[in-house]
Amino acid sequence: MTHRPAFWSAFLLAIVVPVLPCDAARAAQPPSTIIDGWKSIPVPAPPALEPVTVDSSHTALLVLDMYAGWCNEAQRPSCLRSIPRVHELLTRARARNMMVIYSGGPPDSPRFSMPPEPIAPLPGEPMVRSGADKYLGTDLEKMLRAHGIRCVIIVGTSADGAVLYTAGESALRNLMTVIPVDGISAVEPFAELYAVWHLKNTSGSVAEHVVLTRTDLIAMQ
Repeated sequence: MTHRPAFWSAFLLAIVVPVLPCDAARAAQPPSTIIDGWKSIPVPAPPALEPVTVDSSHTALLVLDMYAGWCNEAQRPSCLRSIPRVHELLTRARARNMMVIYSGGPPDSPRFSMPPEPIAPLPGEPMVRSGADKYLGTDLEKMLRAHGIRCVIIVGTSADGAVLYTAGESALRNLMTVIPVDGISAVEPFAELYAVWHLKNTSGSVAEHVVLTRTDLIAMQ
């Protein structure tokens, strides 16, 4: 019985003493995942917008997924606000006989099939139907190459879906890829911010082919 207190003291030290340094070390470590540190990450500075001049005979305007069922005040107000700017761009492109290509929704979703009337396709303007990447499972690349297209101007929604993936694929195909930021939209403003930042800060093979601009900074020859 005379040795029991010493035994318990040693036992408690063996358990308690190592815990204190571990807790201190854990507190000093940085967050282990991006989720843990989410709120502490600053928003990067916005990329610069550039004026750009395109050769209309070798440029195509892609109007992506601007369905009437999405492009409204209830669903995507920023898409609704972009309609006048897209309409103005379309008007100038058509006046220059520029190739215009639309992307539409799946055939079994009629309300998603066509854009609102001010920016609806004219007869003869083709439409491709696909997911986020408009090259996947469509004739988009074939149509562009058949017309000698070397540059694409991309507008539409979603910025973080159809715009982002189709723009990335266009850049990877060595097409000059012009993104007027006032002609793209998404459900959440952060999605627009992310897509714009990503296109100019991703791998060089994409970013070097991307030009960020506004519709009024695009000149057509």
